[in-house]
Amino acid sequence: MDSTQRLHQILQQYLPPNSIDYCLELWKRNPFNFSVTRSRKSKFGDFRWRKDRPLQTITINGDLNAFQFLITFIHEVAHLHAFIRHGLNIPPHGNEWKRTFQELMSPLLRKEVFPKDILIPLSRHMRNPKASSVGDLFLTKELNKYNSATETKTGIFLADIQPEKVFELNGRKFRKKETRRTRVLCEEISTGKRYLISQMAQVRLEIGMAGE
Repeated sequence: MDSTQRLHQILQQYLPPNSIDYCLELWKRNPFNFSVTRSRKSKFGDFRWRKDRPLQTITINGDLNAFQFLITFIHEVAHLHAFIRHGLNIPPHGNEWKRTFQELMSPLLRKEVFPKDILIPLSRHMRNPKASSVGDLFLTKELNKYNSATETKTGIFLADIQPEKVFELNGRKFRKKETRRTRVLCEEISTGKRYLISQMAQVRLEIGMAGE
């Protein structure tokens, strides 16, 4: 089995069916090492450029649903293409990357690839893509509908609970305070310390423990 067949076999396991051939063509255009990894809390995927290597490396978390996997795949491939076109001195998520990401994603923005509930916020997101789709509340909510029922990330978004409600995150209890752009000021119940937590964090609401 050659490298093209191996990659096709991997992509079949993780991508929406109507996106596989296109993603394989992107790899043929500019080949790279590719692997699927265990879940990483800090990121969905990763692109690594090594000057001493003829092929660069892209990795993607294996626990993503097919649509999030596809978006992440194109996101990382866009890094590779942007560096090849514009050199290594461009910002990682600057205008060069944004334009490349938009260009590579454009052929996939159709109902044969994405369901309508994802396609609408995704098309809007791609007008000015951010460094991470997690920062887009509406897109993330729609993508999360397609997560496995057995996925460990359960709960509700911090953005969806009312101020002064108490919630649990990673075994610690907090009270929600005010929202500041993409993050929420929260007070830890046991210490009184305040932290800024992403409004996209999935938390467990403590029933009956509203503000006193």
